[in-house]
Amino acid sequence: MQTQLAPEFKNSLIGQEAEAILRKCVHCGFCTATCPTYQLMGDELDGPRGRIYLIKQVFEGAEPTRKTQMHLDRCLTCRNCETTCPSGVAYGNLVDLARHVVDSKVKRPWHQRALRWVLKEGLTSSLFSPAMKLGQAFRFALPAALKAKVPPAQNAGAWPSQNHARKVLMLAGCVQPAMMPNINSATARVLDACGIQTVVPPQAGCCGAVKFHLDDQAGGLDHMRANIDVWWPWVVQGVEAIVMNVSGCGVMVKDYGHLLQHDAVYAEKARKISSLTRDLSELLPELVPLLKPRISAHAASALGLHAYHPPCTLQHGQQLKGGVETQLSLLGFQLRVADSESHLCCGSAGTYSVLQAATATTLRDRKLGHLNRLQAQAILSANIGCITHLQSGTALPVRHWVEVLDAALNQQAAGLRAS
Repeated sequence: MQTQLAPEFKNSLIGQEAEAILRKCVHCGFCTATCPTYQLMGDELDGPRGRIYLIKQVFEGAEPTRKTQMHLDRCLTCRNCETTCPSGVAYGNLVDLARHVVDSKVKRPWHQRALRWVLKEGLTSSLFSPAMKLGQAFRFALPAALKAKVPPAQNAGAWPSQNHARKVLMLAGCVQPAMMPNINSATARVLDACGIQTVVPPQAGCCGAVKFHLDDQAGGLDHMRANIDVWWPWVVQGVEAIVMNVSGCGVMVKDYGHLLQHDAVYAEKARKISSLTRDLSELLPELVPLLKPRISAHAASALGLHAYHPPCTLQHGQQLKGGVETQLSLLGFQLRVADSESHLCCGSAGTYSVLQAATATTLRDRKLGHLNRLQAQAILSANIGCITHLQSGTALPVRHWVEVLDAALNQQAAGLRAS
């Protein structure tokens, strides 16, 4: 795609990066076939190709409007279009650049600014955990819309106490410890069963995604730098990996090297952090042989059929597809993805389910319709946002896949104790 950058962008880093991405687009439109918002709305400007045209106009000097902002807001940033694109257009990075420019030029209505401020400051605040506990205590009295965002209180179980020579870091995350603490402890127990110790430095906070995607890219970058500072002593000591059990956080931390590439102090460290980051599913080929003696095929199959929803941040953002299903089946678990549209977003998309609630609900119900046809006993996923969003629309339990591994380990251990 031929571009002529406006003078204000011509010699800027943001303009040069945007131009390099724009020039890869060949207008083919393959992306529209897999864009959830285009499928729902049927508007070219609510698909990747149309948004790219809008972005091109902005970087060529056209004045963005509230309508421009609206079409960019409606994008889920699911990056399904990247998986489909034959030209390798880095659409996710492009839309981040464009949103930053448009939001600097177009003032949002006060109620949008207020809601975004509450989300970016509230979700990353130390007060989020006590607020969630309070909400869970009075969950029975909450209105339906709010109740759907507050999962019942969950027992996290015991954190393993054994020390191992092999160590990995894990980011606790900003919302997961308060909403579903068992995901982190289950991860630690499964890794412990394989002789790997999980270390969670308490000073490491939000991965940076919340603020970065809510008009506060500077705040998001500050979160990234803070995490790098906390993790760096462990990196120097030779920690094996930084393991992510939230695919949304994983895709962001893997992007630290790109996002901080022009930071003279942090660029090299950020690249190292990104290179060490692994989604938990990437460890499965190594973990499965170690777990086989501890999880019988009977224990695995006794847990029943599970429907699996691969998050967009896993299959499109990190380009990790099929790993969870393949590896867990080797242990005897029954996992199936939806027969139709398993590649499409469930509508969670970080804070999208709050900011674009109607579209998010439509996508959720469409996703659940496909998953329900599998007649499974539960739904599994790999991202806290997807889990809570899907759970808000179904009575079926929705869990992280590592919790099923942990349950099978516990069941096997209980059987051995009983005998």
